[in-house]
Amino acid sequence: MNRERLLTIIKAPLVTEKSSMLASSLNQVAFKVSLDANKLEIKKAVESLFNVKVRSVTTCISKGKTKRNKFGKYKRSDYKKAIVALQEGSQIQFEGIN
Repeated sequence: MNRERLLTIIKAPLVTEKSSMLASSLNQVAFKVSLDANKLEIKKAVESLFNVKVRSVTTCISKGKTKRNKFGKYKRSDYKKAIVALQEGSQIQFEGIN
């Protein structure tokens, strides 16, 4: 797998109350990832970008909600969420996030 593909798989970290509880208690981190990425690609991308060891990867596709405004209806984009469980001793620290 080429380096360019690994850099485009992970789009952003998901920082919510639930994901911060997962990080503190179960040593898991949540990311928004590309819709066409599989678990093996996500594992390789996280290991190479953050220099950690990954124990397992769980994925789910969140469907975009239908919204309305004064111009009519529109649909938010679907996105894939990956919950990455890290091995003992591994930790990802995002800069500027408490």
